[in-house]
Amino acid sequence: MAIAEFAHLPYRPCVGIMLINRDGLVWVGRRRPKWAGDRSRYIWQMPQGGICVGEGPLTAALRELEEETGVRSVEVVATAPRWLRYDLPKELLGVALKGRYRGQRQRWFAMRFLGGEDEIDIGPRRGRKAEFDAWRWAPVGELAELVAPFKRQVYRDVVAAFAPIIAGQPA
Repeated sequence: MAIAEFAHLPYRPCVGIMLINRDGLVWVGRRRPKWAGDRSRYIWQMPQGGICVGEGPLTAALRELEEETGVRSVEVVATAPRWLRYDLPKELLGVALKGRYRGQRQRWFAMRFLGGEDEIDIGPRRGRKAEFDAWRWAPVGELAELVAPFKRQVYRDVVAAFAPIIAGQPA
């Protein structure tokens, strides 16, 4: 398929959350997306999700964080200064994101995790499937290498935007 065939598709409005623990590590969950092909390939990513009609980005971020991780005990410490976006690679156009989008336009939030790890629950709830099958805390320097290659620049931009906050975490 030619990329031009999908040029008319919009970007999906979305939010992303960098959840930072007391040690300055960032929460990542492991996914195995349907489009990945190789069933042994996993992709780690920070929580993210779509913005519903009539919903503001911060409300969407708090909702997505709770839906995907169970986490509610947070302090919002920063918002990325601009919207970030990525384009799907040509082989995923018309396949990923239900074929309705050319990529995502994301507003990112840095949140400090205030709860205990027993609050984290990645299992299905309220009739929704689980987004992740495992989770861990990762050093910020690893984030861009954990995510799907077409999202790496967004992750680099998120890390750069929140670097002062991460640096301010206790060692």
